[in-house]
Amino acid sequence: MANKNKKEKKINTHIPLLQPDSAGIDIGATEIFVAVPDDRSSKFVRKFGTFTDDLHDAAKWLKQCGIKSIAMESTGVYWIPIFQILDAYGFDIILVNARHVKNVPGRKTDVQDCQWLQYLHSVGLLRGSFRPAQDICAVRSLLRHRDNLVKSASSHVQHIQKSLTQMNLQIHNVISDITGVTGLAIIDAILSGERNPEKLAELKDRRIKADTATIVKSLKGDYRSEHIFTLKQALQSYRNYQLMIEDCDFEIEKHLKQFESRIDLTESNDCPPEKQLKRKPKKNEPNFDLKEHMHRIIGTDLTKIDGISSLTAHVFFTEVGPDLSKFSTANHFCSWLGLCPNNKISGGKILSSKTRPGTNRLAQSLRIAANSLWNSKSYLGDYFRRMRARLGAPKAITATAHKLARIIFHLVKNQKAFDETIFAQQEEAHKIRLRKRVIKQAKSLGLQVVTA
Repeated sequence: MANKNKKEKKINTHIPLLQPDSAGIDIGATEIFVAVPDDRSSKFVRKFGTFTDDLHDAAKWLKQCGIKSIAMESTGVYWIPIFQILDAYGFDIILVNARHVKNVPGRKTDVQDCQWLQYLHSVGLLRGSFRPAQDICAVRSLLRHRDNLVKSASSHVQHIQKSLTQMNLQIHNVISDITGVTGLAIIDAILSGERNPEKLAELKDRRIKADTATIVKSLKGDYRSEHIFTLKQALQSYRNYQLMIEDCDFEIEKHLKQFESRIDLTESNDCPPEKQLKRKPKKNEPNFDLKEHMHRIIGTDLTKIDGISSLTAHVFFTEVGPDLSKFSTANHFCSWLGLCPNNKISGGKILSSKTRPGTNRLAQSLRIAANSLWNSKSYLGDYFRRMRARLGAPKAITATAHKLARIIFHLVKNQKAFDETIFAQQEEAHKIRLRKRVIKQAKSLGLQVVTA
């Protein structure tokens, strides 16, 4: 039996340093706190401002302390200028998910946060978030800015509809698109002073399905000056955003032209010449041939996958890039997207298998693509409807998005063209399982299935 009077010895729990030349930075809007190892400076935690000169002073001080690697949280957009300046000085910088660096319970201060980051990084307990190359990040910034412009333009379309409703003009409920050829022509005529419904109805395009009489009835309303004024400003704002979107498309195309091609489209047999037809871009699509650029840069035509549009391929390019070497397998890629089960196991039991919460833009685009397969006659459409009947819509969308992600990874990683015939085996296996299930159900009901 152990002697209770014997003094207990303190156990040495020192963890070996894997990154001795590391630092941690806690980022704020107006100031940053930088922590270095205790033996590098008499004051191992310093506060700097966020002006450009202050950030250069912080980089010079880190150089004096012999720092080689830096960890910082990737919160908001405050980290971007700091990252770019420190990267120019040659530091190895890792961006850390805020969920992975939660401090132990106790007082929370900026000083303690930067020291905690430095300690976790020094003992190798932090993993850096994936970030594509700088030239791809430039296109990504432009694409995200374009998305914001499209959303802002759509809000002004709602303002147009509100002004029309306040005047009891129901034209936006008669035609499918108030910002189309017919809708804009009628609104311009109204703003020019025309009030005669018959004359306004004459501006109808031949493609409009509604008859003239219905359009005339929808244009009889209570024209008031205050609502005409709001309609005018909403239309001006909408057209201004359309011009900004065109300028953004021009800038995006200029950046895309600088990327080298992975495939020669003139020698590629992926798309026969008779199918290489120029089509007019749909609403909110770029006004240049985005599909050709994505095919050339990525090395395979992702739009051949059912449900994947050129915009979805563009999101993949800007969020990941054509180089998938950072992801060793498709499992790692799907885990990064947050499209695979996030099992939480305790006591040998699975407590939860829900997907990890997140706002990955590529995952959101793949979910939208999966939801568009509802009426598709392809194998992917059959798979989505089968999952929807079994699991419900939300889980079916995630499962189909997961399958799309694996297909994209395989095509880009191996530089192969999409071939839907490879799903024939899986479809045949599904038919065999279905046949066995029907025979089993019939047998349980005392029936016998006769092969036709």
